[in-house]
Amino acid sequence: MSTAAMSAAPAGGTAPADGTTSPSGQTPTGTASPSPAHRLTGALAEARHLSFWAENAAPIGLVVLVVVFSVLSPTFLTVGNIQAMLVAAAILVILAVAQSFVITTGGIDLSISATMTIGAVGFGLAFQAGLSFWPSVLVAILASTVIGVVNGLLIALGKVTDFIATLGTLGVATGAALILTDGKPISVFSPELLRLTTGKLGFVGYPFVVAAVVGVVAWFVMFRTRYGLHVQAVGGSEEAAVANGVKASRVRIAVYVWAAALAGLASILLVARIGAAEPAINTNYLLNSIAAVVLGGVSLTGGRAKIVGPILGALLLTALTNGLTLLSVSQFYQPLAVGLVVVLAALLTRFQKR
Repeated sequence: MSTAAMSAAPAGGTAPADGTTSPSGQTPTGTASPSPAHRLTGALAEARHLSFWAENAAPIGLVVLVVVFSVLSPTFLTVGNIQAMLVAAAILVILAVAQSFVITTGGIDLSISATMTIGAVGFGLAFQAGLSFWPSVLVAILASTVIGVVNGLLIALGKVTDFIATLGTLGVATGAALILTDGKPISVFSPELLRLTTGKLGFVGYPFVVAAVVGVVAWFVMFRTRYGLHVQAVGGSEEAAVANGVKASRVRIAVYVWAAALAGLASILLVARIGAAEPAINTNYLLNSIAAVVLGGVSLTGGRAKIVGPILGALLLTALTNGLTLLSVSQFYQPLAVGLVVVLAALLTRFQKR
């Protein structure tokens, strides 16, 4: 984000949403809003350019997958399978949202799956020690947040590159999880976890309800608060942001802490899903969280913030895995399919609007 753009921001520090019309229905220049016909014509004209496909890779890809798998598998669009996909996507949605804040600043968090594992182990050990459900949840989030604080301090104050810093904490967190548990899963049985796993709010399971709430809060923070504006500014041009009074170091520390806390929240869903605190990390969550952000249209170089896009990217990757499983495609081919989709999305990012 340029200096001029920051100077033009409202005094309250909030960032404009995707739409640019004023409350009176007029565009910023005072002209009348375009008619639906003109909007449709404009959308069709824009669809001729690669930038359109780059900006909308996640929703377009998700629609295509739904259509293809619906034709190939009669069970894909059944109520039960849709509910199962949403529950399965909940953890990845939360991690993708967390990763979005980090990547918007131009960074990356390679430790996010290990951070989630530390949270799960913290929950398991606290519960095993006799704490009830909610205090154990607090322990899980705090344990994960410690990793985020370390990441933020190393990167913002220690000037260690984000790749090296988070790669290092990935190793530390992985080793710590194995040492604390002696490499053995901690079985956890709790009525609250059971309700979290099986409960529903209407059509949707509780895990996805949690993920949806995280998405709504994240969208508000990113696009309706001064902090969100600063996150985007630091990713767009740190020098310009600092010149406008933004405390870039604080912003960078905060995004890693925010990401780690969300990983701690995701760890509770992970424990509920498998019924145990597993000390071995699942690197698929790391790779897919970054993939979902790329599919969602967030620039890896920073400065371009999106929340809905990465959520749709997480749903796309979940639908892809689910559809291939229903078609009895070998699990050996599933990472290949995910990798090809991500590479295609990464190529399309070259044509995103600047």
